[in-house]
Amino acid sequence: MPELPEVETTKLGLTPLIVNQVVECAILYRDNLRWAMPKHLITTLANQVITAINRRGKYLLIKFDVGTLIIHLGMSGSIKVVNSDVPLKKHDHFELGFTNNTVMRLNDPRRFGAVLFSTDGSHPLLDNLGVEPLEDIFDESYLYIRSRNKQQNIKAFIMDSKVVVGVGNIYACESLHQAGINPERKAGSVSKKRYQLLTQCIKAILIQAIKAGGTTLQDFSQVDGSPGYFAQTLSVYGRENERCNTCDGKIARITQNQRSTFYCPICQT
Repeated sequence: MPELPEVETTKLGLTPLIVNQVVECAILYRDNLRWAMPKHLITTLANQVITAINRRGKYLLIKFDVGTLIIHLGMSGSIKVVNSDVPLKKHDHFELGFTNNTVMRLNDPRRFGAVLFSTDGSHPLLDNLGVEPLEDIFDESYLYIRSRNKQQNIKAFIMDSKVVVGVGNIYACESLHQAGINPERKAGSVSKKRYQLLTQCIKAILIQAIKAGGTTLQDFSQVDGSPGYFAQTLSVYGRENERCNTCDGKIARITQNQRSTFYCPICQT
């Protein structure tokens, strides 16, 4: 699933290609992805100028004077900008065509993504999101304060989008390993000092992943079609039974909250 670094990479790649472009047409190649796509986009976005593109959590926010196009990449989505004469690919489901003869296409094989619209920038999917992990508000005391009396495991806690956004499965595993914290520990039992280190690790790993263009495991690719290269530096994720880079232990895999967790039982305590 595309996580914060992949969505941020997509945003950075799209910005020079679509900001200030005039929409000639919006095309919906199916009625729905995870939810119905608004049919009014065909008329609402015609002749509108993209004024900015932002990210909130794992959502791309494409700004127009008339409102905000909200795009989620789901489990397998990616966005490309190509010349308008490039043939459609299988699973291309949504398109913005621009007056400069380029098009932005959303490809989503599993159709868990979303194309939505808000006239005022608010939306129920955005309104209850937690803080951004790369902003100053996510300081070294934030997680500790929010974790008190929490009985859930710490991995589920840092993946809770109402606490902090964008720390998906891959980056939660990597951050906990770098901080030396066992993912099965109860969130409320972790000390302030260890949360301070974990906060630093989350920030550092997300920044490193963004610089590497995200992580490509199966479907994700950058706007120009190239893969994300952070997978080459993963310490634990997907490395079951391989040797830990920190100690002599072997990476283990367990299931937590219906997701695979990879960690080192020796150096993560």
